[in-house]
Amino acid sequence: METKPVITCLKTLLIVYSFVFWITGAILLAVGIWGKVMLGPYISLIADNSTNSPYVLIGTGTVIIVFGLFGCFATCRGSPWMLKLYAMFLSLVFLAELVAGISGFVFRHEIKGTFHRTYTDAVLNYNAEDEASRAVDYLQHTLRCCGVYNYTSWFGSVYYPSNGIPASCCFNSSDCKPEDLRNATLALNKVYHQGCYERVTSFMETNMAIIAGVTFGIAFSQLIGMLLACCLSRIITANQYEMV
Repeated sequence: METKPVITCLKTLLIVYSFVFWITGAILLAVGIWGKVMLGPYISLIADNSTNSPYVLIGTGTVIIVFGLFGCFATCRGSPWMLKLYAMFLSLVFLAELVAGISGFVFRHEIKGTFHRTYTDAVLNYNAEDEASRAVDYLQHTLRCCGVYNYTSWFGSVYYPSNGIPASCCFNSSDCKPEDLRNATLALNKVYHQGCYERVTSFMETNMAIIAGVTFGIAFSQLIGMLLACCLSRIITANQYEMV
């Protein structure tokens, strides 16, 4: 009977933790869906080939939701083997998040280099029709930027000789005529001056430390769940306590 308050306390803490863990999975699922729907153009320019990052987030979020519910069920049942399985899953999540966080921070310069290469290629081969071209337009319009380094990046594109600079570079579409965009002198006063590469990389540099910190924080939070699950399983096994 002396261990019952301890088990009840651990059970309460683990249920609360599992609920928070479940919410984390729901957030990852929502971010994955949002990323697939809203950030597809950005992602297609950051990766050489079509990336599966949104699907990874959706899959990870779904698995976490399932195991979050499993953790609550295992805690309520007081099953030692279920609690050990839950702890093992949390350890795998911890390792995966730790590796992902370290890899993202270490290879951030490679990501920037890949973006520079793919975005430059998209600008030079822009035709206003294919997926890469639509992604460039979306990026320029949304981030209020033009070209790789500035609007002169468009001078070497296949699109410029006959069409000039794309209209997505204009900061005022109502005052941006096609003939203005074909004239380098007039276009100077019609388009954004900052390049998209600088916009994207400055955002990455500014927020990389925050992103890494949040990732590591979430990863190490799994240790709490592992500790609670293992302690509860051990106490239940040692005292042959059966939860009802």
